[in-house]
Amino acid sequence: MTIKSIIIDDEHLAISIIESYLKEFKNIEVIGVFKNPLEALPLLENGGIDVVFLDINMPRMNGLEFLKTLKEYPQIIITTAYKEYAIESYELEVLDYLVKPIPFSRFLKSINKLMARLITLDKGKPFAEFEQAPHVFLKVDKKLIKIFLRDILYIESLKDYIKLRSVEGTYISHKSLASISEELPSENFIRIHKSYAIAIDKVKSVEGNLVEIGDKRIPIGRNYSIHAKKQILKNKGNLLNG
Repeated sequence: MTIKSIIIDDEHLAISIIESYLKEFKNIEVIGVFKNPLEALPLLENGGIDVVFLDINMPRMNGLEFLKTLKEYPQIIITTAYKEYAIESYELEVLDYLVKPIPFSRFLKSINKLMARLITLDKGKPFAEFEQAPHVFLKVDKKLIKIFLRDILYIESLKDYIKLRSVEGTYISHKSLASISEELPSENFIRIHKSYAIAIDKVKSVEGNLVEIGDKRIPIGRNYSIHAKKQILKNKGNLLNG
């Protein structure tokens, strides 16, 4: 799936940083760069744009004011130097709110959230129609590793790190379990313990408060038990099953 994006920002440095970050993601294409939101209006009205990286304080029109003039708009990721607009932004249902200077690790989290949102919106689409299988990027030893969602077995918390186990191998990344869980589609992945999140379709068996995935038996935490078992036992088809 090729993701079409535009950048609306009046700062040259900010534009350069976002463009350099986006070059790390081969399936994200920058369709246009605008220093004024009004200049981007014709492109947005034509449709086909998946995400807008939008600054707030700009000449002629504030980014949030611009959103309020639109009847509908694609996914919006706010990129601003000001924290005080966060609540107003989320009331406009923006996908994410990034405060400048934006570290790459935070930008990566936002991109993974974007991937998950687009997958959810297209969940009725046959899996074979996607140009690229749904995936996330995980930073491992200074390298971005593409991990297909269909390959993930489970994720384990290791304090300030996570251990992600997939059919391709095991990856350690400086990230929290809560953070990666937010980036994965909730219909396919669930927390079953304070230290574990699992892929629902990879569960081989449930015995008491243990689930079997691959060669590992993972505990279900007391606070997660009712919801986790309900989701696992639904046994419904989903996007990842194709």
